[in-house]
Amino acid sequence: WRLLRALGLDPEVLHLNEGHAAFAMLERARSWMADHKQPFEVALAATRAGNVFTTHTAIDAGFDRFAPELVAKYLTHYAEQMLGIGINDLLALGRRDGSPSEPFNMAYLAMRGSGAINGVSRLHGQVSRHLFQPLFPRWPEAEVPVRHVTNGVHVPTWESVESDAFWVAACGHNRWVGEVDHLEPLLLKVTDLQLWQLRAQSTRGMIDFTRKRLAHQREMEGASAAEVEEAGRIFDPDILTLGFARRFATYKRPNLLLHDRGRLLRILTNRERPVQLIIAGKAHPQDLAGQAMIHEWNDFIRHTEARCHVVFLSDYDKLLTQNLVRGVDLWVNTPRRPWEASGTSGMKVLVNGGLNLSELDGWWAEGYCPEVGWAIGDGHEHGDDPAWDAVEADALYTVLEQQVIPAFYERGEQGVPKQWVAKMRESLARLTPQYSASRTVREYTENHYIPAAAAYCDRAAEGGKKAATLCDWLHQLGRHWDNLRFGEAHVQTEQSRHQFHVPVYLDDLSPEAVAVELYADADGAPFRQPMTRGQALAGSVGGYLYTGEVAASRPATDYTPRIVPSYPGVNVPLEARQILWQK
Repeated sequence: WRLLRALGLDPEVLHLNEGHAAFAMLERARSWMADHKQPFEVALAATRAGNVFTTHTAIDAGFDRFAPELVAKYLTHYAEQMLGIGINDLLALGRRDGSPSEPFNMAYLAMRGSGAINGVSRLHGQVSRHLFQPLFPRWPEAEVPVRHVTNGVHVPTWESVESDAFWVAACGHNRWVGEVDHLEPLLLKVTDLQLWQLRAQSTRGMIDFTRKRLAHQREMEGASAAEVEEAGRIFDPDILTLGFARRFATYKRPNLLLHDRGRLLRILTNRERPVQLIIAGKAHPQDLAGQAMIHEWNDFIRHTEARCHVVFLSDYDKLLTQNLVRGVDLWVNTPRRPWEASGTSGMKVLVNGGLNLSELDGWWAEGYCPEVGWAIGDGHEHGDDPAWDAVEADALYTVLEQQVIPAFYERGEQGVPKQWVAKMRESLARLTPQYSASRTVREYTENHYIPAAAAYCDRAAEGGKKAATLCDWLHQLGRHWDNLRFGEAHVQTEQSRHQFHVPVYLDDLSPEAVAVELYADADGAPFRQPMTRGQALAGSVGGYLYTGEVAASRPATDYTPRIVPSYPGVNVPLEARQILWQK
């Protein structure tokens, strides 16, 4: 943030990708303090509206945490001298309950300093609401303020030369500029032969790259001249080619295909319908389990008949990924649901006509349908269960044996596999535009950046006048909330309608500071209906009668009155977490 200000830039929106970037939010507030001569509390209220936080983590252990002693050592001076607050006030921004021993959680800091939060797929949004629910006690998990914007890839980076020519012919040169919704009907007009020719051209280039890369790899490993020469002939562009390339980590289950080595070997070496597999990846230097999985694959390749059907390409990098996604027929992805927040590797094959076989996790949980590829899993979470891993390994082999391989090898006129190219067409048309960066950036812009910029400008205007008023409202909530209470509710059911009459006592809090609602759980979004404030209750202090009416399609006992904060332009419960339920 300091660099941006030094360059004379003062963005209205700050987008934090993961919690480890959250200190930029503090520096933005400090900079605003200096410019407007306001305290940190007002500066945070003003700038928070213009901060967007995207979490990419699917497990709580993935959040960066620091010991409070470490934070105090390095940030006490910054807190006291630059922000004008005590170190305990700073620590509280990164804690759940304020316990002195609780670590400082960077994701919590980012959340408390942002006006909008999102996960990176629809499923990850659900997972993130569960992860952050402890910050919103007594709020239903469905109302934890985390939305989602599913990731997309920069399509031109990953498309092959052949694919680019194909897309130009079908959709024109500027297909990835602006809206992409118009692309689907254009692609649905492409013929089977055109699709199959695209596949053949792209695969040849990928096979050539694989041969050269493997030959160089063997040479560097000290292999014999015969082994190096063999690498130059490996693989056949007419054989079904599977790709699997990613970071080797246990939750990604990169060795799921090895669960039954004999069955995998039979799939690969079938004389009538052979399969070839390209694997690439790296493990973190300290991830011994990930390294062991790489050794397991290399052991399988060295000591079985698979040597001519499987290669493991080392030095996994962008160049390698680009060449693989441009030519493989099928991309395999086997994460343990729901630990793959989004996953983008499978998106990269789409533009080149590649298909996906994946666990129903991340983006594939929302992108999959039978017309565009294949899936394993039942759409539920099973944890780190070896028995379930065995079930899914069996399902993976079965899908390959009974669906994928027949679809590729059963040919019609001109040697074109009708089932395969039908999936290619639907995948290209439906998924490529949807999981492109063009759609993602537009979604961020329309749903996050523009609203955040407007909210920031509104709060920051006139030296932060509205931000200061917001802080006063938050203080009022804090002073009076514990004294709020419900009276005895009365419910009448007449003519298929439930009528609720609920006395509410607000202490000295203005009734405009809260909303009284009827709430009921639902299969999708929860049911919320505002209640109407009626006359003041005689002889009471801050007492009012609230009424509400709902259809009697559900029992009256399904509905619970509640009180929540209400203030124009405030994201509740993100910025005001109080809630009171009628008992």
